[in-house]
Amino acid sequence: MGAIGAYLAALALAVGLGLPLAVMFASHAQARAAAAAVESIARQPEAAGDIRFSLILGLALIESLVIYVLVAFFVIQGKVPTVEQVLELAKTAAFPFTK
Repeated sequence: MGAIGAYLAALALAVGLGLPLAVMFASHAQARAAAAAVESIARQPEAAGDIRFSLILGLALIESLVIYVLVAFFVIQGKVPTVEQVLELAKTAAFPFTK
């Protein structure tokens, strides 16, 4: 099943790990951004409005990347074959001259 099997394995891996990894890294980035903003406001309370605006803008951009990954996840998930399709493909690949 060679190249087709490798393609299906890579596709399943992308679907299974892509979204969780994106969410994990995005949540880490959001936590770091919020911590840095709180620390900056503690150091310079008079700049709280500007810091808050920058924080909200940065969090929105980070979250939009996760939404793009979610859309890509649904697109790729639609291309993953069902178990029956994989078994049929395996049968035809294993016995190509039976027809």
